[in-house]
Amino acid sequence: MVPYFTEKFGNPASDDHLYGSQAKKAVSQAREQIAETINARKEEIIFTSGATESDNLAVRGVAEYAAENDQGNHIITSVTEHEAVLEVCESLEEEGFEVTYLPVDEHGQIDPADIEDAICDDTILVSVMAANNEIGTITPLEEIGQIAKDNDVYFHTDAVQALGYVPLDVEELGIDLMSLSSHKIYGPKGIGALYVRRRNPKVKLQPLIQGGGHERGWRSGTLNVPGIVGFGKAVQLAEKNREQRIEHVESLQTQLWERLSDELDDIVLNGDLDNRLPNNLNVSFLGVENKGLVQNLQPEIAVSAGSACTTGKVEASHVLQALGGDESRWHSTIRFGLGKDNTEEEIDVVADQVINAVNRLRKLQIN
Repeated sequence: MVPYFTEKFGNPASDDHLYGSQAKKAVSQAREQIAETINARKEEIIFTSGATESDNLAVRGVAEYAAENDQGNHIITSVTEHEAVLEVCESLEEEGFEVTYLPVDEHGQIDPADIEDAICDDTILVSVMAANNEIGTITPLEEIGQIAKDNDVYFHTDAVQALGYVPLDVEELGIDLMSLSSHKIYGPKGIGALYVRRRNPKVKLQPLIQGGGHERGWRSGTLNVPGIVGFGKAVQLAEKNREQRIEHVESLQTQLWERLSDELDDIVLNGDLDNRLPNNLNVSFLGVENKGLVQNLQPEIAVSAGSACTTGKVEASHVLQALGGDESRWHSTIRFGLGKDNTEEEIDVVADQVINAVNRLRKLQIN
């Protein structure tokens, strides 16, 4: 990325001179790196400021275009989607669109049959995330993609968490729109992409941002060239090292869960133990308030008492509520995010800290 902050500072939209053409070439290369990873054409990759914008463009863009052309006004999604999808759907409902929010089972899994049952003549879009950001449950994308295709309905997936850990072939999975984000795979923050299918079927969107016609008219604004370059490289590395990363973080996930479940009573794994992302572990420590638990750990231990996307919220996670249980479970939950650079020694340190803190806090409550 460094040269594109300084000596290669050109604007890719101004390619009449050397500096602009250098930037344009770099953007094209990144577009190709991302497209190759998901088996798409580079022209189908639209750069955005991040997955939140990509989700907004996908859901609202499809909805507004469909409404303007009398193609329908019904959207299907699930109750455990990211707020970037749910809040857009709620906003569209206020504008007269109809939205079906499908439930999930106790593992956070959606039943594809529910999607098929919910589709009607006015359905324009199914939007279901590839893997849940809080509990790590992986969605049966191929099955849902086939249902959407059989019913001539667009299929959008927020694949932010899945990229780098789950194979994402848009042709095999029948995906028409896919939201991606750079920082989840060790790339720069503030850059994302939306895959938009160009044929079989050709997806048509209403742009959110206008003024200049960049990104095929779907996302105007001068491109973030250093961010795009970094995103492209991060995707390339994530795909190249995917199997190695999966094997590594999966072993850490197993190590952490075995330590916690062997040495603590009254803990619950949230999500599906088998059908989940290898880098996610979401655990409820019953009887212990999660904020208090986090505060009792060493400051360098970075765990979350909720979603990073809803910081500051006090109410229980909508994802956990959808799984069932009661408030004591929802408010005692910690999410552990494991990464490629974590070590077995670090997992033991975290396990020791969490086990000691849980036992200490439980004793305090008894006394």
